[in-house]
Amino acid sequence: MNAANPLWGAPRIHGELLKLGIEISQATVAKYMVRRRGTPSPTWRSFLRNQVAGIAAIDMFVVASASFRLLYVMIILAHDRRTIVRFDVMRYPTAGWLARQVTDAFPWDTAPRYLLRDRDSSYGENFRKQVDAMGIIEVVSAVRSPWQNAYVERVIGSIRRECLDHFVIFNERHLRRVLSTYIDYYHQTRTYLSLDKDCPDPRPVMPPRNGRVVAIPQVRGLHHRYERLAA
Repeated sequence: MNAANPLWGAPRIHGELLKLGIEISQATVAKYMVRRRGTPSPTWRSFLRNQVAGIAAIDMFVVASASFRLLYVMIILAHDRRTIVRFDVMRYPTAGWLARQVTDAFPWDTAPRYLLRDRDSSYGENFRKQVDAMGIIEVVSAVRSPWQNAYVERVIGSIRRECLDHFVIFNERHLRRVLSTYIDYYHQTRTYLSLDKDCPDPRPVMPPRNGRVVAIPQVRGLHHRYERLAA
């Protein structure tokens, strides 16, 4: 109990032991507790877990088209269920365009408390003013430290490996269409370890009595969704 609950003192642990029917004195509990210096602080992992419902992340990555034009993809990810709240494509991203993306992603009172981002120069003054006006606290990662924004980086890696590496992109419109099909698959079909093998949009379990298993093509046949249908 002492190791699993660093914020608990001897009285709290003693009370829990009494509730378990273990008769022991509080002095004995205090005797065997691990001595710590100062107030214990939560780990980074536990902090993120406690704040996850109020954290979102934004990032961009580059896709080269068939004509060798560079297209920038913007992703906004909510940490709670790893939901891609918004994405868009732009050849020349500006601070004003990025500010509008945040506004459209979080209408009314749905804005998160924190927004993680890197130090890209595209997040200019207009972007910072809009985020501040929405009551969002910006958390800027250190220079060349993508691991500090790991969730959205992981999603970008999945988009590349499971989708874009298998298509030739012709233009902005084509890229939006391909990404839309993958993001639908990402939300409704793809399972995740961090979500206990569930999807961002919870997916029901289909027991064998529901019928035979059928494969439904997703992302233009690149992936499949498996469901049970009655014969």
